[in-house]
This record gives sequence, structure tokens and C-alpha cells, in this order.
Amino acid sequence: DATLKDWDRTGDLARITVPTLTVGAKYDTMDPEYKKMMADKLANGRYHFCPNGAHWAMYDDSDNYFRGVIQFIRDVDAGTFGK
Repeated sequence: DATLKDWDRTGDLARITVPTLTVGAKYDTMDPEYKKMMADKLANGRYHFCPNGAHWAMYDDSDNYFRGVIQFIRDVDAGTFGK
């Protein structure tokens, strides 16, 4: 069943104004460049890439994944968030 095959909310991304982190991984089935594009379209988006990760990058590229997530949280908390 391909229920979501044609579902596309890309045009709505700019409406999301809160700081948002997208994570892409080299071996994920979702193209990491698509995740980067999403971050670029978000009003306050940031992209983090996991070169050794797949869909579960928090497990198979955990050091890199959590380094990016923690830095994002710290920047938002400190009020220094920027792309």
C-alpha cells in the first residue's frame, strides 16, 4: 500500500518557526539530501549528517548522532541557535 506515496508537505515547511533539527544518514532509505533540503526550507532549521548511520542512526552512528543532537539542544537553550 503506497498511501503516502504522493503526500508532500514541503510547501508548509517555512511555516514551522521553532528551531528544528533534521538528521540525514548515508545508509538511510530516505535520501539525506532531502533532509538537508527540508532544513533549508525551515525558518529555523538545521541539518545534521550521520556518515555511518542508517535509519536508526542513533544506534549505528551514535557518537556523531548525539553530538549533533546535544549541540542543537545547547544552542537552542543558550539562545545562540543559528543555521
